[in-house]
Amino acid sequence: MGITLGYSPCPNDTFIFGALANALIDPGDFTFSIRLEDVETLNRLCAEKSLDVTKISIAALTHFLDDYALLPGGGALGRGCGPLVVATPGANLEDMARSVIAVPGTLTTAHLLLSLFLGDRPSIIPMPFETIMPAVERGDCSYGVIIHEGRFTYESYGLSCLLDLGEWWEQNTGLPIPLGGIVIRRGLGEKVAREINALIRQSLAFARKNPSRLREYIRTHAQEMEPQVIQEHITLYVNDFSVELGPEGRQAVRHLLQAGADIGLFPPPATDIFAF
Repeated sequence: MGITLGYSPCPNDTFIFGALANALIDPGDFTFSIRLEDVETLNRLCAEKSLDVTKISIAALTHFLDDYALLPGGGALGRGCGPLVVATPGANLEDMARSVIAVPGTLTTAHLLLSLFLGDRPSIIPMPFETIMPAVERGDCSYGVIIHEGRFTYESYGLSCLLDLGEWWEQNTGLPIPLGGIVIRRGLGEKVAREINALIRQSLAFARKNPSRLREYIRTHAQEMEPQVIQEHITLYVNDFSVELGPEGRQAVRHLLQAGADIGLFPPPATDIFAF
């Protein structure tokens, strides 16, 4: 069976899916056609029903639940890994609600967390995540919400961190922050969903056991990232929740989506979130 599979070029995703993409594990009855895009593009491709299996922002999930369900493996969920609000030195959080804020897409969990913190829909400029720090540095916007490796590199742009939105979430809920997850088209059925989830877990297990076999694949897609930043990225975003959400992870997903619904960003989930 042919499966179209989308994930981002970020090191956590290429680490998780690299063995599957490069036929380093047995795919069984499946053949995979891979598409690498930033997460907001993947969110939009979900709207077009273009992919069978894909990484998306958890915040985008309610928009697509008629057609997609969340797998328990392969996602990005954890503690100490949330988006950061950055600005040039001298800025303060008190002025943020009256300012235009750069975010890595309107469907991202970063945008949802910012809205939850402010208690309202902020005034935003969506842009690709890798352009946010340069835009704030230039003064194109006063604040930016950064994700991925930005956590490790914002100081090199002369920026200061004003708020860790993941830390704020954890302090207020006691739950880990669900950033992204892997969804599968409901029409493929539960049997295929379980089989694909098992392959994702096998791919991750291979990467953990044989990291050197994937180093070049990860480095190639990480573009200009330094090896140390690549490793920090993987260490932070790939964890036991990437293997299995478990009860706590599932609770965190439900809580985040309900919180977004409570402030009117999207309707509450009308169907079951999870594939199984």
